[in-house]
Amino acid sequence: MIIKYAGFLFTLLWSYTFIKSQSIFKKGSGILITLFVTNISWFTFIAACFYGLKNFSFYHVLLGIAFSVVLVHLAFARLSLSINNKFRDKSTLLKIKTFIEYLILITVGYLIFF
Repeated sequence: MIIKYAGFLFTLLWSYTFIKSQSIFKKGSGILITLFVTNISWFTFIAACFYGLKNFSFYHVLLGIAFSVVLVHLAFARLSLSINNKFRDKSTLLKIKTFIEYLILITVGYLIFF
């Protein structure tokens, strides 16, 4: 039973991390991320909630969902603080972010067409 609950928590954390990561990207790459990653992650998150309701008590499911959401938000806040402290020059950070976004767009385009 503990392994099932750990799998449930891992699935919630995994899917909510991808849902939250969509807010990082610009509108252009955000559309592709929304189409290919976020929608599947929402489906996975909802499916995990139904799985939890079928196998665990309502209290444990709510506790797992709250734990996952809070942990992901804290991790993103900590990561944001760490990145802002590391890069004093925001233009360098913006260049890196733009490069990563274009790399994602090229990769998704390559996977779709080839």
